[in-house]
Amino acid sequence: MKAIRVHQFGGPEVMVAEEAADPRPADGEVVVRVKAVGVNPVDTYIRSGLYAAKPNLPYTPGADAAGLVETTGAGVKSFHKGDRVYVYGTLSGAYAELVLCKESQVHPLPGRLTFAQGAAIGIPYGTAYRALFHRAGAKAGETVLVHGASGGVGVASVQLARAAGLTVIGTAGTERGRKLAAEAGAHHVLDHGAPDYFSQIASLTGGGGVDIVLEMLANVNLGRDLTALAKNGRVVVIGSRGTVEINPRDTMMRDADIRGMTLMNASEDELAGIHAALVAGLENGTLRPVVGRELPLAEAAQAHKAVMEPGAYGKIVLVP
Repeated sequence: MKAIRVHQFGGPEVMVAEEAADPRPADGEVVVRVKAVGVNPVDTYIRSGLYAAKPNLPYTPGADAAGLVETTGAGVKSFHKGDRVYVYGTLSGAYAELVLCKESQVHPLPGRLTFAQGAAIGIPYGTAYRALFHRAGAKAGETVLVHGASGGVGVASVQLARAAGLTVIGTAGTERGRKLAAEAGAHHVLDHGAPDYFSQIASLTGGGGVDIVLEMLANVNLGRDLTALAKNGRVVVIGSRGTVEINPRDTMMRDADIRGMTLMNASEDELAGIHAALVAGLENGTLRPVVGRELPLAEAAQAHKAVMEPGAYGKIVLVP
């Protein structure tokens, strides 16, 4: 099979297309023939060597994919050859024509979704769900600010929050991105490049502030996020690319919380619950992954450059 391999940490150019041995499943394992691969910012952090958990070299990047079940090991009961599935987490890496997974890492892909949409589910929707419900404790009737609502996690957050009965304020940096946030279900959409957009948030909430902020770029926004919170408000830090200075008094006067999160900290039971909820939403059409761009697998380096650029729009997907 063809696979993208990384032999040393570094820039996007360290990813090379190679021939690799086809994986074979052991007991409780599944091999999926990949039709599409999801590209996530965390893939770039791992490739660069800056991520806390480093894989052993050489390795194949990627955690998200969608395709058809190729073979199953002994004891696998949930899947059979030819089943349409999406994958979150792998044993062999997703940037390849075939991927080896534990049975628990494989989930049914409803027929209403394309494989490219399936590759946009794992990390984006799992992250959004855990941030909104496990970490923020979101409740119907609350107001949530999704800071960066046009990217993969942002779109997922808007759809999940809207379906759960929250009032959703989304931000995006381009007109195209703001249109996407509105189509995803945001009640209000703001330009986070506008100098007065925090005052707009205050106006939209009658001066009371938002209950939850889902923050994709904390190093830029966290200090101001705290000033936009209601009493007992929560900021969940989903992404950050550097350090930030805040005024602790902005948390004190509101009894506010700053809560970090990463999907990798979720337990097996939590992940099972997350994906049961996601599959239900995908089946009934509540959740609708958006693919912004498709590239050939061989252009993984270009995809890694693109996923870090401003003006996020849906998900970037690689096609073997």
